[in-house]
Amino acid sequence: GCMLSAASCNKWWQDEIIGTTDYKGEEAKITPEKLGKNHVFFLPYLMGERSPINDTNARATFIGMTMDTTRADMTQAMLEGVAFAIRDSFEVAKSLGISIPRSNICGGGSKSALWKTITANVLGIPLDTVATEQGPGYGAAMLAMVACGRFASVREAADALVRVKSTVEPDAELTKLYDERYAQFR
Repeated sequence: GCMLSAASCNKWWQDEIIGTTDYKGEEAKITPEKLGKNHVFFLPYLMGERSPINDTNARATFIGMTMDTTRADMTQAMLEGVAFAIRDSFEVAKSLGISIPRSNICGGGSKSALWKTITANVLGIPLDTVATEQGPGYGAAMLAMVACGRFASVREAADALVRVKSTVEPDAELTKLYDERYAQFR
């Protein structure tokens, strides 16, 4: 699946709405005991959506806010909403019989330890941060190397070129909490 706005949701929220570039400072307000327990949801469809909704008219929204809602709750909801939307595509793959025991993460979202923790637990799989931030371009170059005969297969190219920098493992209890929240998100 492909999301039209994933890390760009974070940039929009932080830069345009709350007026900061201190992403780590905002995330520091989201303590571990809050994970999986937020009452606010964010639908991350700032530019419509591709997979699996395929609706250019889908729009973003925050729901579930109360008088007790904090800026940190909304930041957390934005991070979780993107992870839940990624899980939508993950669930489609699983329904097709595709096993995804772990996944790689790169780019803007991979810079946030908190976001990686949320995503690993929303998906319930380990997330490997790869050494390069160039996900799509790097993948295209690997495919070109296979097409030109440099590697016999995509697997061979990936084994030779993709290096894991770190891994975030899911926590069974947190994954269970996120399973319940994902059902509400759906």
